[in-house]
Amino acid sequence: MSRRAVLLGVCFLVLSGCGTAVTVLQDDAEAARALRKQKTYCQSIPRVYSGLAYDFCVLNAPPDPTGILVPLVLLDLTLSGAFDTVVLPYTLYRQSTDGNIRIYWRPGRG
Repeated sequence: MSRRAVLLGVCFLVLSGCGTAVTVLQDDAEAARALRKQKTYCQSIPRVYSGLAYDFCVLNAPPDPTGILVPLVLLDLTLSGAFDTVVLPYTLYRQSTDGNIRIYWRPGRG
């Protein structure tokens, strides 16, 4: 396997776990499903700086018994902060038109 293929694979793995990639590049249902899978206590996250909010929601979940998740999320906070800043014009527009990304649907809340 070439170095380029390995590097591409690592980049794909990092971006697939990146909070910004999950919340901006995927649809709302996929982002919500990923957070429900983590059993987060968050009810919704804003679209503006949604990658950072996603990471904080992952941290606001029952502890990971393996201990691997926290270091990865702490690394991702830096990456998400940078990517969230780049996509800020888009997320500002989406926030004004679509509102927050709901993680848990509550009756009577639309």
